[in-house]
Amino acid sequence: MSEKKTTASYAIGVDLGTTHCALSYVDLDLSEGEEVAQQVLALPQAVAPGELEERMLLPSFLYLPHPQELPPGAAALPWNPTPAYVVGEIARRLGAQTPLRLVSSAKSWLCHPGVDRKGAILPTDAPEEVSRLSPFAASVQYLAHLRDAWNHAHPDAPFGEQDVVLTVPASFDPAARELTAEAAKAAGYHRLTLLEEPQSALYAWIEQTHGAWREHVKVGDVILVVDVGGGTTDFSLIAVHEKEGNLALERVAVGEHILLGGDNMDLALAYVVAQKLEGQGKKLDAWQLRALTHGCRHAKEQLLGDHPPEAVPLVVPSRGSKLIGGTLRTELTLDEVRRTLLEGFFPDVTVDAKPASRARGALTQLGLPYAQDAAVTRHLAAFLSRQLGATAELGFPSKEGARFLHPTAILFNGGVLKASAIADRVTKVLNAWLGADGAPEARVLDGADLDGAVARGAAYYGYARLGGGVRIRGGMAQAFYVGVETAMPAVPGIEPPVHALCVAPFGLEEGSTAPSPPQELGLVVGEPVRFRFFASSVRRDDVPGALLERWRDDEIVELGAIEAELPTQGRHGGDVVPVRLRARVSELGTLVLEALPRQGDEVWKVELDVREA
Repeated sequence: MSEKKTTASYAIGVDLGTTHCALSYVDLDLSEGEEVAQQVLALPQAVAPGELEERMLLPSFLYLPHPQELPPGAAALPWNPTPAYVVGEIARRLGAQTPLRLVSSAKSWLCHPGVDRKGAILPTDAPEEVSRLSPFAASVQYLAHLRDAWNHAHPDAPFGEQDVVLTVPASFDPAARELTAEAAKAAGYHRLTLLEEPQSALYAWIEQTHGAWREHVKVGDVILVVDVGGGTTDFSLIAVHEKEGNLALERVAVGEHILLGGDNMDLALAYVVAQKLEGQGKKLDAWQLRALTHGCRHAKEQLLGDHPPEAVPLVVPSRGSKLIGGTLRTELTLDEVRRTLLEGFFPDVTVDAKPASRARGALTQLGLPYAQDAAVTRHLAAFLSRQLGATAELGFPSKEGARFLHPTAILFNGGVLKASAIADRVTKVLNAWLGADGAPEARVLDGADLDGAVARGAAYYGYARLGGGVRIRGGMAQAFYVGVETAMPAVPGIEPPVHALCVAPFGLEEGSTAPSPPQELGLVVGEPVRFRFFASSVRRDDVPGALLERWRDDEIVELGAIEAELPTQGRHGGDVVPVRLRARVSELGTLVLEALPRQGDEVWKVELDVREA
């Protein structure tokens, strides 16, 4: 791989997490080959009114205080004595007491196609007197805090002049990736690249071996990355093969976007405690349940630590004597945590298990589209079963009679899997599946600190892009399709069928352009239109131009529709212009769809806008 020239002094990796953010960096002048000079930046933040500390993680929480709630300077930062927003640890603590003023899970909302992600919608249940913030704006605030922390620590190397890699879930669709990149640019991330989080975790593992990773894996290995964070669960498969006589890594599959993680577990624990209180004749309202959920998060972290206590005390605040008559005190026990999380979220199931689904109510509150089934192990079983043939193109033979793709190694990532009891349960369940198929057990790859691995891996990748380290080959994790309405006479009550036209094949590399499909289509210009997009992680052989008239539900998923109003380019509004499509992946890692007319040299770019219908 040839080196790319850069004027940067550092390769910076940023993890914009659902519950925490982190920043790591590689000193390019002090690094050579696989010997990398890398550190994690300590992040100054207010931890309580008037108290400032440096911590390795920035909690992804933003608090909207009452104008008279905090004294002047209570949330002062070294670079700003009067910040416009209260973020980080102090926000998490204040929000535990007044949850209706707390913005959380902005990252999960940022990828929710059913809401206006640039609209002021958070906190969703805040009363009218509380100002609200958009998921986009909250993300900008977290990213800006990291930028300012860097500039405070490195005034001689401005953030805007460094190469920055920002991580996203592997399952983010093109619109969510584009919106994340837009938020980063709004925060001053000028030299930006996106990287999938599970890949970043593997990069962190590679870096911490100091060049010895080749002693831990061999040709034919399939590494399963299990990433369970605060808001999402991600699965990826990375194969080890031989290329030009050397070991090479290639990402061969990613799972669906599963909105399931530590947030769900905190809520489950809160219900356990609430039921215990109800048994004592004490009933909580919705506001108190939210406060209890934040308390359970803190207690869970202690009870799943290396040396856990038998129980952690909890305080449930009261909003006045009319409700309960005073503050409630209870506790969350180690047994309650292990029973609730292991049996509820990581049950011992067979590989034939599928995530449960239920009929949805006709009316629902506007909220995050959480996974209907809380069992991570059932989602994992479905993923490995779908990807049975994922390594076939690399020449890896499948065991006769295999029911699922057989990983040979596991790499854990995400704060939830810091708990050895949970990681051990996942390992036990997976190895039982392998044993039932007559395959060897998968070994666990010892990883770096799970809280900082994604940021560290992103910084290492930034360094590897310059020719200094190991690269994981992968490209686009899915094949992408655009919906094409068929031409048919109007029929009452019947909409024209929509076919899926492949525009970007699986594995299309960053900076590459796919061949144009041969079909000529009509493009409506000068008025609002909707593009329907589809994706598949299992149809690996579809090439641009493949037109699918029907498909199975487990084969192709529909992504959020994208709205656009394409310029007329000298034509009239509503004109239908004959065009051919062309898809490319930017160096940043986002999908760009272009339409080229039969006549003329115009190029219509389909902006991955997120304006809602």
